Amino acid sequence: MRKVFELEDLDCANCAAKIEEAISHLDGVKYASVSFMTQRMVLVIEDDKFDQVLESVKKTIKKIEPDCSIKC
Repeated sequence: MRKVFELEDLDCANCAAKIEEAISHLDGVKYASVSFMTQRMVLVIEDDKFDQVLESVKKTIKKIEPDCSIKC
């Protein structure tokens, strides 16, 4: 399943790159792209694991950029 999410309070391009790298290595994530310029994240996640993987994505973002949140 491919979904596009808006990110709020993503502060810098470096943080976006770190988030993208970390999320790309999570189990169940087939593709991840985080853009600082557009404040958007594109995820391709296995359909049957979507909710579970999305929670891991949210936790990973909070570890790297505590003020950043996903607007669903």
